[in-house]
Amino acid sequence: MSHEKRKKITVNDIVVVGLMAALVFAGTNIRIYIPTLVDKTMIHFGNVFCLLAGLLFGGVKGGLGAGIGSAFYDLMDPSYITSAPFTLVNKFMMGFVAGALSHRKGLAGKKPLVNVLASVAGSLTYVVLYVGKSLLENIFFNRTAVQTALIDAGQKALVSTVNGLIAVVAANILAMALRVALEKTGIYQRLTGQTR
Repeated sequence: MSHEKRKKITVNDIVVVGLMAALVFAGTNIRIYIPTLVDKTMIHFGNVFCLLAGLLFGGVKGGLGAGIGSAFYDLMDPSYITSAPFTLVNKFMMGFVAGALSHRKGLAGKKPLVNVLASVAGSLTYVVLYVGKSLLENIFFNRTAVQTALIDAGQKALVSTVNGLIAVVAANILAMALRVALEKTGIYQRLTGQTR
């Protein structure tokens, strides 16, 4: 038997993931649909909470909150239901990248410049995965002409980049404010397992 320390999943971990998933779901419901050449995309506030989850709670918990909340949204909307598994992975990666980078080497998401760069990296990760999935789906499954699929991908990349920029700014402002408030109450330390 290995003497390695295994991290157990705690009730606090479940609470954090559930809370962030609920915020991501609610934020995604605040949206504006934008038609594209082939289908549609949207600007929404779910990405703010995807990044916020990573900035506050690290890669795995942040990624799980982001992925589960976004996939649940897709499952509730008939036009996105078939995308739910891809959304689970893509949004997980968004929250995970932001969280892993902002919490690396003991930073614990407390360095504002690192948080901004981590958020940008998380947003870009999502844009690449989302646009890549859309492009491949249009060409190989929907049998869309390559030129049309590329134009559609370009439109989605533009909207997703704007969405990502909004999310980076809002998530970083919220992360600073919420961390300070939660640390003063001691709740943040309990949820993250940190000592005061």
